[in-house]
Amino acid sequence: MARTESTQRLPLGAPAPEFSLPDALGKTWSMAQIASGRPLVVVFACNHCPYVIHLRTALGALATEFLARGVNFVAINSNDAQSHPDDSPQHMPAFAQSAGWNFPYLIDATQQVAHAWHAACTPDFFLIDAAGKLAYAGQFDSSRPKSETPITGSDLRTALEAVISGRSAPTPQIPSLGCNIKWIPGNEPKS
Repeated sequence: MARTESTQRLPLGAPAPEFSLPDALGKTWSMAQIASGRPLVVVFACNHCPYVIHLRTALGALATEFLARGVNFVAINSNDAQSHPDDSPQHMPAFAQSAGWNFPYLIDATQQVAHAWHAACTPDFFLIDAAGKLAYAGQFDSSRPKSETPITGSDLRTALEAVISGRSAPTPQIPSLGCNIKWIPGNEPKS
């Protein structure tokens, strides 16, 4: 695993890049359809990354809590499934179900959405407010695989509480840390 920090190149307050992506069952989801005029958490994730595996159940629990409070969630898998078959669409539904993800888990096979969002790692978290503007781009919390720090989701939770209360998410925002997105050869981001 290549330990990679999020790039956070989308400025806070910028309009969120639109997307329309399929899930593993072939249903296509648009960002507008998923957000439905509510705040939206977008997380770039995959099945094999130890950082995602580390917090996946806590993410499912946090999503369940905040879905009931008017926040929607979506996960996007942008990894090259050719080079990383564990991340292929056929494995995504079971992974999401075992993690308690009751939100769409979508496939970015061309990696265009990852590029548009400047996603760099898995997991990479973005919170969009109800107006479709970027409110938060940071870590879930400070816990990491093999660390003794409990998984709380405290950083994302604080941002969510602020946004649903009509306030700005706190700054500075600590970038996500995880495995690098597995880019299709020749499709790596330009510096």
